[in-house]
Amino acid sequence: MKKLVKIVSEKIKTACQYTAASFAAPSEAQVRTIIFLAGISMLAISLSLDATAQGTGGNTSTKYNDAKVANAVNAIMTYLEGSFGALVMAAAGIGAIMSAAFGQYKAALSLMMVAVGAFILRSLMSTFFNDTNIQD
Repeated sequence: MKKLVKIVSEKIKTACQYTAASFAAPSEAQVRTIIFLAGISMLAISLSLDATAQGTGGNTSTKYNDAKVANAVNAIMTYLEGSFGALVMAAAGIGAIMSAAFGQYKAALSLMMVAVGAFILRSLMSTFFNDTNIQD
């Protein structure tokens, strides 16, 4: 019986030393395990029904109001379609011509994309995104 108690006490002592060492100076495998378990825990917690922004899943009452975002996007679009957009398009066009003249064809192509993008930004937004709350 004393031998069994001695073996059990040695096992408990070894387990406690291992636990203390893992808190004081964790190995790389222990850190990876802790990070993996933390990630799985966060993923499991975030998959609840209340995580849906529009409130479409289950019996949630969460509603998303995008009026402020729509107003900010509308202000940005107004600037880009106005005189600032013309300035960006003209500067990018002149920069593209100068870049092509100096042999920087990648920069010229990028600046041409900026110039064309400033011109057709509203139609790109309406093609790829929901713009029902953004005024024309």
